[in-house]
Amino acid sequence: MGLKEVLEISKPRIIVLLVITAVTSMYAASKLIGPELSYSSLFHIIIAGVLSSAGSSALNHYYDRDVDRLMKRTSTRPIPSGRMSARNVLLYGLVVSSASVIYAVITLNLVSTFFIALGIFFYVIVYTAWLKRSNSSNIVIGGFAGSAASMAGWSAATGSMDLLGALVGVLVFLWTPSHFWCLAMKIRNDYEEAKIPMLPVLVGMQKTSNYILINTAILLPYSLALYAFGLGLVYLAIAAVSGGLLLAYHYKLTKNPTPEFAWKAYKVTAPYLTVIFVGIALDAAFHFRI
Repeated sequence: MGLKEVLEISKPRIIVLLVITAVTSMYAASKLIGPELSYSSLFHIIIAGVLSSAGSSALNHYYDRDVDRLMKRTSTRPIPSGRMSARNVLLYGLVVSSASVIYAVITLNLVSTFFIALGIFFYVIVYTAWLKRSNSSNIVIGGFAGSAASMAGWSAATGSMDLLGALVGVLVFLWTPSHFWCLAMKIRNDYEEAKIPMLPVLVGMQKTSNYILINTAILLPYSLALYAFGLGLVYLAIAAVSGGLLLAYHYKLTKNPTPEFAWKAYKVTAPYLTVIFVGIALDAAFHFRI
């Protein structure tokens, strides 16, 4: 079991994305709600976030080892390719996931710890083990795992969960379907081969692109509405520009619902979450309203 394989089962790109949402949420909460940001708590939320994301991703690798063998995109992952044993991946996932919760209990507060544990539960149990293979709403409901990272960061700063923190977390939940359905359109044949009921397999490419557009048409006004709950003009401008670009690409996708254009739309959709959460942090740093 080499470092390359450990990194692969930990899904570093997801780690980075979730840690960004947690850290920016924590910073924004400390500026907008208080108290003043503790740099030790910032360090602790990064460590707990890395561990929880890495551990739950490894458990996802373990559970999906059978269908990963059937899909071209995932057939070279460590377990199906024989580079790691399923037992070692399971052990790593359980130890690291447990360590993240224990670390959070010791270094953060109980509310933040609760959301870290909830994120692991939603990704591993609700999405991976329950919904992914049985229900077309799999990624819609499973998207709450990402929301939990934002809420963990927010509550790490405030010690509680208020309305604005919860609404910021819902941004991740609303973004996830558009993001993942674009990828599912790109690799539809893989999911069909593995008999996983992703939306493009069940309803086709055109209807999926329509659902993506509808989802983004909900996400954009929702993101702008957060101004009414306390975010400022810096955030509003970033949300309008990034959300407008997303909506334009997803409208184009309905006119060209092909795997090739879905991949282009995916590349536009992927950075949105980072942009919007960095926008929330910038808004907190340079906060003004009219």
